[in-house]
Amino acid sequence: MDVDIWAWVGGTQRELHEAGNAGLAVALGDVPAQALEGRYGQLDVVAPAIAQQAEVLGKPWLELFARYWHMIGRVGDRANGAVALDDARQLFEFAQRDDVRECPAASVAVEALAMAQANTDGPGYADERLASVGAALDGMEPDSLAFPGLTTQYVAALLDAGKAGEAVTYAEAAVERLRAAGREASWELGAISAQALLADGRAEAALAALEAATGFKPDDPVAKARREALLRTAVLIELGRMDEAVEALPDLDVVGEHPREWVEWARTVAKLAGSGSIANSWQLGRVLRQWLAYFETMGGHRARVELALAAGDLAVARQGLWQARMLADLAEAALADLRTTEGLPERIAALRAAVDAAPLLPAPGPQEELVAYFDAADGRTADPERWVGWLWPLSGRDLEATRRHTTTLGFLGFPGTGADIYWKMIAVDGDPATAAEEDLAYLTGLLIEANQDERVEELAARLPERHSHLALARLHRARERWPETAAEAEQAVAAGATVEGRRLWSGAVQQLGDNAKGAEIMLPLLDSDEAEEEDTWRIIVLATAAENWPAVRTAAAKLGMPIQSAEGPIEEEWHLVRAILPAPDGSQREVLAVRTGPATARLAIPQPRGVDYNAGDVIVIDPRPLEPVPEDPQERESFVIPFAGVTMLRPGGYTSWFFDGAAPSEEEWTEFNELLAERGWPMWVYSDENYQVTHPATGEQLPGVFGWIAVPPAVTPAELDAVLDDATEQWVHPLAWLDLAREVGIEVERHERISKEYGL
Repeated sequence: MDVDIWAWVGGTQRELHEAGNAGLAVALGDVPAQALEGRYGQLDVVAPAIAQQAEVLGKPWLELFARYWHMIGRVGDRANGAVALDDARQLFEFAQRDDVRECPAASVAVEALAMAQANTDGPGYADERLASVGAALDGMEPDSLAFPGLTTQYVAALLDAGKAGEAVTYAEAAVERLRAAGREASWELGAISAQALLADGRAEAALAALEAATGFKPDDPVAKARREALLRTAVLIELGRMDEAVEALPDLDVVGEHPREWVEWARTVAKLAGSGSIANSWQLGRVLRQWLAYFETMGGHRARVELALAAGDLAVARQGLWQARMLADLAEAALADLRTTEGLPERIAALRAAVDAAPLLPAPGPQEELVAYFDAADGRTADPERWVGWLWPLSGRDLEATRRHTTTLGFLGFPGTGADIYWKMIAVDGDPATAAEEDLAYLTGLLIEANQDERVEELAARLPERHSHLALARLHRARERWPETAAEAEQAVAAGATVEGRRLWSGAVQQLGDNAKGAEIMLPLLDSDEAEEEDTWRIIVLATAAENWPAVRTAAAKLGMPIQSAEGPIEEEWHLVRAILPAPDGSQREVLAVRTGPATARLAIPQPRGVDYNAGDVIVIDPRPLEPVPEDPQERESFVIPFAGVTMLRPGGYTSWFFDGAAPSEEEWTEFNELLAERGWPMWVYSDENYQVTHPATGEQLPGVFGWIAVPPAVTPAELDAVLDDATEQWVHPLAWLDLAREVGIEVERHERISKEYGL
């Protein structure tokens, strides 16, 4: 992006503020941070909303800005491939419009498209990327902020085209152009230069280039440390410095949430596995299979092949031969989605040859005793990957072995294979109508996980009524079809599927917004020996939301939880909690509250305008703590348990009013707090110690304070204004409460003057 883009963002924010679109203005400034910091829940809500509003307001530059950062959030760290291609192309076409192409951000739409293409099939789209990115760079001066990013994409395309030497030359020339223009290369450009040197067989030079780039400013500062460590590991491996490479390798928990790094990390680990310093375990194999499934969903076709091959090499090394064979099959299946497959069939064939040459691990006992051995194995230390191989000869013939084999296959990430075996035994070679209930449950679960929905429907058609409706209800729930789930589960209950049927039915009607009916459906389980403690808690939550207090008391008594009152709403004073609630920008807010019952809490902290809840509101909470209570006694003393908010139960009707200004003395502030507390008006400071205001006479910076005061419905704005006026009258520096003053029409000019003089 050109340097002017950020000035444009600031100007657009001011325009939006002046036009009364304060929420949009604030959200606009946060979108790039959401994309780079991985706050994708917010980004996926906020960015499309901004783009939609920008279209309504007739601001195409603003729309481009929001759509671009949303796309970067998808094709960057999340490595979306084919699923993002059409959207990336539409963004590119949008940037070519007459009313958009002069936008400082327009040139980087090609960057987003190139990244989506690289994620889909880097070598297959290499020529297309070189053409489009090259056209964007043609005539672009190095003083453009878009220059380093586009150059990085051009070098990446050269590498995918197999032109490592040309990539080195191009990257080094770009760095020199930037230096001549008085600019420093981005860290990403320095890193891709090192990567090009490594691909060109110049590992020593690559290490030097990487070290030289370490001080460069990154475009993505959040990702720099892990990406740099991963590249350093790859270089050290090529230099034969294995101990240092192992030391440099970022841990699995560091890269585990960042799909962009998965393929390179897996390749690197596969190379290090032979050193004995890397734990090559079934757990690693399971993680890599999950990653592979992610790329199957996101259309990362090249990543699917590369990850399957790396995971296959690791599986051979730990003698998980059945898994290596299946990974070879997955890699081969992905070839059909690639534009070019040069060298890949040979690598797949080499993996298969390695599997064929590897010795089989002997089973721990005779085949007829393997089920008993499996059941006797220590669940913490047993290797499920090996058990899959040992049980395979029995699977599909022996029912007990099949149950264990297929469910273990599903656990390790191969539900489709397990479902095929189980399906043949139960539905092809046998009659599912006579199958045991646990077999139907296992088989249905595997079919759903393997996305074999047609088979679930076929199975249901061949089952007795109770099992038929239950199977379909499970399928509909997995696909989030709530009306269908409720209908099938209700019929399952009518046919005798009491416990699971009621759970499915109740959960579906709750999703449809009917808590009262959800509670009513679950209530019969209070007298059931099959119900579990979790069912009782669920009844408490649903009955609380429906204000069915007799049911809440009955369920609480079953849990041995004392309730002081005998009837009516439960409104007691228990203990402080942290209520985790949704924020307008798609994130979550943590609000201090007082727990007032088994599943209720009263919010204690004033919230800014625009939030759907406030101090005094009573909410329903999920009584399952979101964090464990610390074991350390000292930590436990100050620990406040967090609970997820479920729904609003009873609004308190409080209204929040904003205050801002220079911080008073400690004595003044204490008196102010006590005054508000006596009146029962919650107040909360939202500023931190870094917030400062300007002294109107000297211009020096003063500690500042801003926050919100909430008042109940019986308190008028005029009453609050009068109390604040009296309380702060003698302060050296006045507070401002401009919105409140405008509401009551008193001394508006004074508050405007305070805001202006103190730079509030």
